[in-house]
Amino acid sequence: MKKVGLFFGTFNPIHQAHLILANHLVENSLIDELWFVISPRSPFKLKQQMLSNNDRYQMVYEAIAEYPKFKVNTIEFDLPQPNYTIDTLVRLEEKYPDLEFYLIMGEDNLAHFHKWKNADVILEHYHIMVYPRVQKAVIQEKYIDHPKIIWTDGPILELSSSYVRKQIKASKEYRSLVPPEVFKYIDEMNFYRK
Repeated sequence: MKKVGLFFGTFNPIHQAHLILANHLVENSLIDELWFVISPRSPFKLKQQMLSNNDRYQMVYEAIAEYPKFKVNTIEFDLPQPNYTIDTLVRLEEKYPDLEFYLIMGEDNLAHFHKWKNADVILEHYHIMVYPRVQKAVIQEKYIDHPKIIWTDGPILELSSSYVRKQIKASKEYRSLVPPEVFKYIDEMNFYRK
């Protein structure tokens, strides 16, 4: 059965650290493929200004076009808002019964995982691949040695979409922070300047 890693995010915009981490995981772990699952809106980021679903999809699509093990998935665009991971997983299972899904999240997200809708149900049915962050998070004891949680190594990159947006808004050079196709798209569309 093909193992697919699910990398959820708003990707507002997708940046180099997303690609470096995704490439590391797909090349150095048990997953065969990695899907960038674009979220219309995170329940934890309700106030954040967001580019349209289509624009964020286009940037991810162009950024990963040359990576054969990457795909972009828009399943959350058709789900009720705000999106909850458990609902997306149920829908993915229905649509792709022949695939085995693994959630990918940062150590910082695992620290708050107990607040997620149906967190215990997610852990009962899915593995979670956790990547390290610079700031060590306080993880609940029950998650430290949980058999469904896979601690991965990998490059620790502290680059965020909010930092990219801030650089653009301040008219700073940001070309090294995003893939060339994304830089071109943002520049041509004049995004994030206001």
